[in-house]
Amino acid sequence: MRSRLSPSAAATTPSSLETGGEWAKLPGRLHACPRVSEREAMLNIKRTLAAFGVVVVGVCVLQGCSAQQATPTTTLTTSVAKIIPTTTSPMITSTPPATATRTAVPTRTTEPTATLTRTPRPTHTPSPTASATPIRLFTESDFAGRNPLTGELVDDPAVLQRRPVAVKISNSPPEYVRPQSGLSYADLVFEHPTEGPITRFTAIFYGQVPADVGPIRSARLIDLEIPAMYDAALAYSGASIGVSRLLYNSDIRPRLLGTHESGYYRTGADKPWEHTLYADPQGFWQTLEERGENHSPSLAPMMTFSVDSPPCGRPAGAININYLDWTIVDWEYDNETQRYWRWVDGEPHIDANTDAQVGTTNMVIVFANHQLDVTICEYQTDDACLAYSTEIQLWGQGPAIIFRDGLQYEATWKREERSHMLTFSGPADTPIPLQIGNTWFQIVPLHYVDPVAITPGAGVHPTVRTLPRCTECRLDSRPGR
Repeated sequence: MRSRLSPSAAATTPSSLETGGEWAKLPGRLHACPRVSEREAMLNIKRTLAAFGVVVVGVCVLQGCSAQQATPTTTLTTSVAKIIPTTTSPMITSTPPATATRTAVPTRTTEPTATLTRTPRPTHTPSPTASATPIRLFTESDFAGRNPLTGELVDDPAVLQRRPVAVKISNSPPEYVRPQSGLSYADLVFEHPTEGPITRFTAIFYGQVPADVGPIRSARLIDLEIPAMYDAALAYSGASIGVSRLLYNSDIRPRLLGTHESGYYRTGADKPWEHTLYADPQGFWQTLEERGENHSPSLAPMMTFSVDSPPCGRPAGAININYLDWTIVDWEYDNETQRYWRWVDGEPHIDANTDAQVGTTNMVIVFANHQLDVTICEYQTDDACLAYSTEIQLWGQGPAIIFRDGLQYEATWKREERSHMLTFSGPADTPIPLQIGNTWFQIVPLHYVDPVAITPGAGVHPTVRTLPRCTECRLDSRPGR
């Protein structure tokens, strides 16, 4: 049985995690994980999230569970929480979209035509247990020869001298845009709602470069924030009038990469024109070099990483995230590869560059306030606006859940300055490090009702899964190749 937001604590926690092990030596680190009952654990989560407008309602926790309900189920309900911004972005108050009732997603069955393959990022093999030589990256000096966005060692130090590039990648409609190209090469990926529950990606490329990336679509208000956080350029197909004005009047204007720059191309595929824009990212760095904007990023405060798992993690083998039944995301942890593998709308999420399933070392759910900006229209017919722009307030702080090594950690995300990256902390403001490797951020509105379900054990998808393919949906080649 799945639990909402936090799984059962019934599973035995390894003694190395109970005592904190080497973590006890870190400044400000609690020396032991408190032993609490399930009821106390749920009350602690409730107190933590209540500060951000999130209410956790326990089911069967206070009344006791029968033998058939050994794993308690909790329901996550939320209300809109105002987070005071630390940037100059205005707060625009509006009524949030109506919430939806969570319903079970039917299992999809398909005829097998090919074998699904998984290709982990080869640069690092993480370990979920304490290592003989612990690697902990907490300060700038710890990252010598390492990618500051993943903690991975780089073969060529020159790679770190270029600027990260954030690329806007489409996720809807699926029949035209999936499988996307290049997502598995990104150091960081942000999935966020655009209009209503339709999601889109901002993928940050720095340590690795795919041959092709796309389909590339238009920017949103969140793309005023993400490039500033990682000192990145922004590659996008355009934007609404309101978003374009803000981008061109912002501090990231010198590193905006429009479709007239090097690297972009159209596939010529038989689908709507707006879904045919792709790019070779090498062209982006060529343009930045010509502008004098291709240099190593200025990043602060540093992201933190560790090979050994922090103490007090709870089992989390499968995570389901429901964007109002429009986009259904599943992440399932695989002990063999020590990675989370992604499904979307019941199907494996594939990278067209590799024909392999998309995976990640870390997955972080970031709960953030979403406000409609009624001064910016994203879709308009005649004199009527069909969809206003959504301001995702990634500043200040808010609740988060970190998933790494098959474990989950309740956390607080923080971003105190415009140029700051997201950082994560636990009790007593102690940093919660990520595992060394890539990270996916799932941005979830605070006002969603019951958006997350967590299963402590294995997920519902088989380890080896067949994949139906349709060649006309794939980017097999581009003109000139």
